[in-house]
Amino acid sequence: MIILVKNKHTLQVDEFKFKCCIGKNGLTSNKKEGDKKTPKGTFKIENLYFRNDRLEKPETSLKCIEIESTMGWCDDISFPKKYNKLIKTSNQIKHEKLKRKDNKYDLLIPIKYNFIKPITGKGSCIFIHLTENYKPTDGCIAIKKKDFLILLKLINKTTKIKIF
Repeated sequence: MIILVKNKHTLQVDEFKFKCCIGKNGLTSNKKEGDKKTPKGTFKIENLYFRNDRLEKPETSLKCIEIESTMGWCDDISFPKKYNKLIKTSNQIKHEKLKRKDNKYDLLIPIKYNFIKPITGKGSCIFIHLTENYKPTDGCIAIKKKDFLILLKLINKTTKIKIF
């Protein structure tokens, strides 16, 4: 199973096509931290992280992890050992907070870009997450909640995402 992101407006799984949004500055083969670009390539996906205080555990075969208030994703180039990894939030380390006031991260799946042995500064926190208005992201791929819930029923832990 492959999730295809064909352009800045279309995410496809099998015959299902969903409207999506990508990074404000488009796609790139040379991702850099903070460039607001979505990386091109084929990547594995991680687990599903979700807000159990806002919605029930979704129907999916992915491993589901409840988002806690202390969860963050490190985007701090000063901490190479923690870079692009799930961390316990700290004032010393820059990070993307997973438990947000808005609904963007009520459902999120990290894309395994720059993931196994992350290269500091090559980009972090690349997720599939929610959008309400299809505004461009900082490099992630975002879809509406109703589409995300359908996507979750179609994919599994061996699913890959191809961004081109």
